[in-house]
Amino acid sequence: MEQNTSIVSIPKFQISYGTKILIKGIITGVLILVMLIPTIFIANLVSEREKRQKEVVAEVSNKWATSQTITGPYIVIPYNETTVDDKKNAVVIRKSVVILPETLNVQGNLLPEKRKRSIYTVLLYRSNLNAEGLFKPVIPSDINIENLLLNEARLCIGINDIKGIEEKVSINFNGKAYELTPGLPAGAINSTGLSCNAYITREGLNNESSFAFNLKIKGSEQLHFVPLAGNSSFALQSLWPNPSFEGNTLPTERTVSEKGFTAKWNFNKANLPFNTVIKEFNIKEESFAFGVSMVQPADQYAKTMRSVKYAILIIGLTFSLFFIIELMQKKPVHPVQYMLVGLALVIFYSLLLAFSEFIMFNNAYLIAAMATVSLISLYTKSHFASWKVAGVFALVLGLLYGFIFVLIQLEDTALLVGSIGLFAVLAIVMYASRNINWYNPSLGNPSTENA
Repeated sequence: MEQNTSIVSIPKFQISYGTKILIKGIITGVLILVMLIPTIFIANLVSEREKRQKEVVAEVSNKWATSQTITGPYIVIPYNETTVDDKKNAVVIRKSVVILPETLNVQGNLLPEKRKRSIYTVLLYRSNLNAEGLFKPVIPSDINIENLLLNEARLCIGINDIKGIEEKVSINFNGKAYELTPGLPAGAINSTGLSCNAYITREGLNNESSFAFNLKIKGSEQLHFVPLAGNSSFALQSLWPNPSFEGNTLPTERTVSEKGFTAKWNFNKANLPFNTVIKEFNIKEESFAFGVSMVQPADQYAKTMRSVKYAILIIGLTFSLFFIIELMQKKPVHPVQYMLVGLALVIFYSLLLAFSEFIMFNNAYLIAAMATVSLISLYTKSHFASWKVAGVFALVLGLLYGFIFVLIQLEDTALLVGSIGLFAVLAIVMYASRNINWYNPSLGNPSTENA
């Protein structure tokens, strides 16, 4: 007895070539976004290392001396003022009047010092300042000279961190030397500083009083002054070649070279919002302070963070290049291989961060870029079995890292140069992919068929 057997064929679901390319393109795009996740951790690592550096700098600076702001000298004279309260009783109120110099001339120098702490370098300085000038007070008419407590008058110099004072400070006032001690009287402009008895007589109020002093002080990174005088001039010089002039007033004269810098500031009564005799000082001194900061020549953390921000450009263009060469070589690249290449691109930033903490940023960037380009190029050669393709990858990645390096160095023109560069890259990609048939490789180039 024969049995008839029949085989029923089930039609297979076939995906067209164009659909495969679309799916692969979507997967590649998703992988680009996925690879941006590790860059977030790299950015957090950069911030953490930068925070650690600031902590080390703050620790060393606090033990040495913080940034310094010098104010004065000025004289504080207390006086009694009689007023009438709500019950029409006479009440004596104690107030103070501040007398500023008529002229002030300050000259000084900055001697930079570098201190190593762990892997970090802390920038410190020593300063030698010489100041001289004249007081020529004119007591306001609404203050009775008889009410001035001249025996309590104090000659003051504001210094925000007295820990930085290296030697005893003496001031020559009217031909006599007086030692300044820590502490400021009530009514002084500053909260910390040095002072001494002013020894002013009523007859002396009508005469000029000369002064001169030398201040040897140390600090960290910044040295600022507050120009409390009718007419004043300040001159600084240093061997530090990278100054940053700060405050609302820039130097009237300055020279900066590899051998150091010199700077001069000049002020007069028309520049400043106060007189040389002040009953109530309500102006914040920080609003018109000026000075100089000794800037470190390279901030590796800021530059590394800027390079991380271009990660999507590096990863996106590299994956796009892999995708195009995959289509042209007709040799598929597995998503896992894309992930490995993406991890190599991310590790570049880790290498850059690690190397830049020990060597100059430019050298660290070159080493990290060469290592990453070499690794990806050799991996490309092993997959496509072609030194020519590996060479194309090495060239494109090298140019891409070079382009990013240029953008990192630029500041004001970074957007312009970056936009032009991206336009050029897009044009090159469009030109290189013009002959790819995205639907069916067996049909040839659609543009030639429609001709």
